[in-house]
Amino acid sequence: MASFGYLLFRSAFMLAEQIAPRATGRVAFELFCRTPDPDRPTKREADMLRDSAAFMDEARHHHLRTRDGWVVAHDFGPPEGRSAPAVLVVHGWRSRTEHMRTLIEALRHQGFRVIALDLPGHGRSTGRRLNLALAVAAVRAAADWFGPFSAIVGHSFGGAVAVNAVFGSIRGIAPVEAKRLVLVAAPSSMPGLFEDFGRFLGLGTRTQMALAGQVERVAGHPLESFVAADQLRELRIETLAVHAPDDKEVSFESARQFEDAGDHVRLVRVPGRGHRRIIADAAIANQIAEFAVAGF
Repeated sequence: MASFGYLLFRSAFMLAEQIAPRATGRVAFELFCRTPDPDRPTKREADMLRDSAAFMDEARHHHLRTRDGWVVAHDFGPPEGRSAPAVLVVHGWRSRTEHMRTLIEALRHQGFRVIALDLPGHGRSTGRRLNLALAVAAVRAAADWFGPFSAIVGHSFGGAVAVNAVFGSIRGIAPVEAKRLVLVAAPSSMPGLFEDFGRFLGLGTRTQMALAGQVERVAGHPLESFVAADQLRELRIETLAVHAPDDKEVSFESARQFEDAGDHVRLVRVPGRGHRRIIADAAIANQIAEFAVAGF
């Protein structure tokens, strides 16, 4: 049953739409972009950060300037410290580099230099806002310093960010070069995400249109153009999609859409791994690392 506070919140948006749908759309967009307070981790998060401290100490930490602030890129060299090709790892929403530890370790074991990016409003990066344009700008900053990349590995929202960064979908931001892509439990449709968000808030048609207008204002293109499966169809980059059919946060349908983009995309089904356990599975991480080395 919905809480009283949630019902009141939805009622406020429904009322506001009748008075000022454009303003309500702007408020909804800012609410969508809001990220959790990094200074108030849950107990589980705090335990994870403590357990990952020694691992994070292995990296060099770089503060990269973007057009909207600073992001932190964690530079994990290969085990022997030799010169090595670089792979970029991008976490998802409400996540951070520490959550990607298993993947990072598998990639390093294959001899890669791993650049793990904390997206804006997450981890050690600044801000309390995140959207696709801010995330792609952060990836572009990492590419300017450490690219080109042998592969970009993205989990959840980070997978959508990876595709859009390589595609060059954000106005004013040049495409990022990468030989391969790995999309782990990644969503395909940004319009679908905003439709789900609108239903959660109880937004009406006019406010939903105003919300889409905010996306176009920030990103430079209409919301309906941000469909990663369509972008992959044009990119023709060798891509590995890894997804659990039981994922309750990002529908497996996204993975099917990636697979349908062409024979340059291969889908690996991993039943029982859900949305977050999937990035902590060593066998899956090793498979991803092997793909980053040699492709299909």
